[in-house]
Amino acid sequence: MAFEEKQAWALAVIAVVGYAVYVVLVLGGAAGRPLAEAPYVGALLWTIGFGIVAGIVSGIWFGIASRNDGLQSDERDREIGRFGDHVGQSFVVIGGIAAMALAVFEAPYFWIANVLYLCFVLSAVLGSLAKIAAYRRGMQ
Repeated sequence: MAFEEKQAWALAVIAVVGYAVYVVLVLGGAAGRPLAEAPYVGALLWTIGFGIVAGIVSGIWFGIASRNDGLQSDERDREIGRFGDHVGQSFVVIGGIAAMALAVFEAPYFWIANVLYLCFVLSAVLGSLAKIAAYRRGMQ
């Protein structure tokens, strides 16, 4: 398995686990209140921070584990990387447009922050899954 494929798997898992932890923390913090009034900022910042650190650590870990295999990427790896990035970036755009629409309609900050976070997670997961599928099935 290529280094880039391992990294794609790791980032997909990190994104899903981090978002699941965030949702559990926010739902637990709501405690019967409306969801928009739940404390979310701390959980949001901590899960994003831990996700970034986990991504860096996984990159270092897979880099060390793959040092004997060579870390050179070829044209196929670069093409798959671009393909996955294009798939993922579409969800960043969708999130930006959705957040802008929520801001125009003066939605609570909770919903704006959460739509952005969800779209960042979808971007990471679907971009990683696109890369994994391209490594497994090939590019057309």
